[in-house]
Amino acid sequence: MTYQISIIGAGFAAVAAAQDVRARLPHAQITMIAPHAEFIYLPSLIWIPSGIRKPDDLRIPLARFLKKHSIDFHHGAATGINDDGRVVHTDNGDVANDGLIIACGGQFIKKLPGIEHVITPCEGIDAAVQIRDRLAAMDGGALAFGFAGNPKEPAAMRGGPMFEFLFGIERQLRKEKRRDAFDITFFCPAPRPGKRLGDAAVDRLLARMKARGITIHIGHKIKGFGADFVETEGGKFAANLTLFMPGMTGNSWFATSPLPLSGGGMIRADALCRVEGFKNTYVAGDAGSFPGPGWMPKQAHMAELQAKAAAHNLARELRGKTPDTRFKTELVCVIDSMDQGILVYRSPRRAMIFPPLRLGHWAKRYFETHYLKRLR
Repeated sequence: MTYQISIIGAGFAAVAAAQDVRARLPHAQITMIAPHAEFIYLPSLIWIPSGIRKPDDLRIPLARFLKKHSIDFHHGAATGINDDGRVVHTDNGDVANDGLIIACGGQFIKKLPGIEHVITPCEGIDAAVQIRDRLAAMDGGALAFGFAGNPKEPAAMRGGPMFEFLFGIERQLRKEKRRDAFDITFFCPAPRPGKRLGDAAVDRLLARMKARGITIHIGHKIKGFGADFVETEGGKFAANLTLFMPGMTGNSWFATSPLPLSGGGMIRADALCRVEGFKNTYVAGDAGSFPGPGWMPKQAHMAELQAKAAAHNLARELRGKTPDTRFKTELVCVIDSMDQGILVYRSPRRAMIFPPLRLGHWAKRYFETHYLKRLR
């Protein structure tokens, strides 16, 4: 039987799901649904401000990948689903399926007063370019770096990349011999920012900030932003350029669909990545709300692990077998600072953090090259 499989998205989870579905269902008709047939390598956005990477280095057309794996592409943004998941609505027509994997990511919560004054780095290449150009035009001033979470979805945050922008830009300014002209503040409403990395990692990151002359403003709820300030319940401080990563929630169309949602607006799923109450419908990556420990990250590696479990279980369900594979819960990241990297690893059994090493930086660059080779 030839199955029709739809995969919503074109990021890490979607690419991993497409590859695994093809391997498990060689004769399936697979359709990837996204506005553009391109992949953005988000982990390397941190290197755009320093010029280590240019925008086109991280924007990968998917034509070769799609052809290699015999995957069709539907140009369109998903707007909803119908018929118990068997139809995906887009702004460019409908796509029918026998099985569906939702891997379209989420969106950042933009509700704080003055949020228009900040740059959210993980929104993509344009944001990273804006940071690069703003920094280049500054002779000095106050820089602020911060992140927050979704109070209704503790796992829905991106703190790791903000640490990388903080340490990377601080290092960049030192190499440019401009560091003395800038005051740098790190802020976060959590009293222990980055706790999902482990207590030892938090202590080491905060100690590194102090050693680098970075002001630490944590444990205070954020009240809002201005063109030249950040205001929290603990006070107001100057910021001529603010980089801020808000908490995440689900895409807007989730709320108007029949999909079951968590309190934080993500699609509720079980440990097999099945969408609750739906047949042949799975979710992977930032779009989903999954059972697991409080430190379970929203990151590319975790998204891939969930996507592979989703592909395996969908293939079994379509063939009349019982889904049986739980996704592995694991945190692996390198907190890069332009020429060094701190490796952090966490699993249900252990947590490890390594000191900043040049090897860590080059390991991150090697992984980027290895990963993108698959798409190019």
